[in-house]
Amino acid sequence: MTRVFVALGANLGDPLAQLSAARQALAALAAPGSLRHSPLYQSRPMGPADQPAYVNGVSVFDTALSPHALLDALQAIELAQGRERKEERWGPRTLDLDILLYGERQIEDERLTIPHYGMKQREFVLYPLADLAPELVLPCGTPLAGLLQQCPPNGMIRLPAQ
Repeated sequence: MTRVFVALGANLGDPLAQLSAARQALAALAAPGSLRHSPLYQSRPMGPADQPAYVNGVSVFDTALSPHALLDALQAIELAQGRERKEERWGPRTLDLDILLYGERQIEDERLTIPHYGMKQREFVLYPLADLAPELVLPCGTPLAGLLQQCPPNGMIRLPAQ
């Protein structure tokens, strides 16, 4: 079993419903009793400003899936919830599931980069990640607490418990 952290985000349709359904779907990938979720946050979009605000969170669980099998399973959940893959980077989407961390592994190939390539600069990843694992140290040796000190909330709002 490997402990994994997965980022969840949505800004189309009903984002809260999308993330609730995604959280339920993650249970099928997780070892029994290992799945936990951060609070949800509303954040500004990273890409074009003319899209709705995002709702983001992070989930952590133990899994027996390999990194690429986990990626395939996450993409299947996205597709089942209406995700359409487009060329537009950082555009609006019904659901986005990203592997942030896969144990202590560092992977870089044509399909997968772990740790997630942008996680160190994204408030909507770092703050929910800290809710789950405040003492976390990334595989590169960087403490999460240090990254938080360098990353302001940028208008992000913690939503009431769902």
